[in-house]
Amino acid sequence: MISKFLLALLFVNPIAEPKDLTANFIKPIQNTRQDTSPTYDELHDEALFNCPYIKRATEEKEKIIAQLIEIEKAFEPPPKMRGMLLAAACMESGYNPQAKGDRKFSRNKKIPLAIGILQMWPIYEKMFPGLDRTDPKQAATGWMTHIVRQIPKVKKTCRYKTEARIWLAAWVTGIRSKKVGGRCNERPLHYRLLKRWHKNIRKDRKIRMDCAGQDGCGC
Repeated sequence: MISKFLLALLFVNPIAEPKDLTANFIKPIQNTRQDTSPTYDELHDEALFNCPYIKRATEEKEKIIAQLIEIEKAFEPPPKMRGMLLAAACMESGYNPQAKGDRKFSRNKKIPLAIGILQMWPIYEKMFPGLDRTDPKQAATGWMTHIVRQIPKVKKTCRYKTEARIWLAAWVTGIRSKKVGGRCNERPLHYRLLKRWHKNIRKDRKIRMDCAGQDGCGC
């Protein structure tokens, strides 16, 4: 038989309250990783002020850039490809819907084959009946649609695993002529400009972070 003394010792420290039970529990790891990809607001400014193919930023150019951003967003490219449509339109025409080029490829060397902000050839009108190449919205939608359509083929041919590599391969495949074996290891010239814009954004962010809290920094 347990004595009263032993019973008293057993129950000196009663069962802990619920708040005590969690005192030593390890909290689950929180995902604190932030999305550091360029935003479309940042890319808007790069496209407007750092496009080497326009003489000056205008309200008309800004309006077209805003339209292109909304169209690209709808196709949801991976973060590393954000701004691809803007970079292409910058290099191809400087955001000029009436741009005409590639006359050297026509029979008489006078009729332009490439029309609009993305310098689309007549083949796009066959792929997308009713497409007006001089209309920025229609041209941009057709251009993005054509690139996205290359993704299944690229996945099979190139066997890339990351979305960025797949989209990059689809991009160059879509804008260049067909090639035996595909264009898996190639890059569109537009991509160089896009990378420069992304680099500018990272640099500007770092400058702002370094300036934060510093008096007279001039940021």
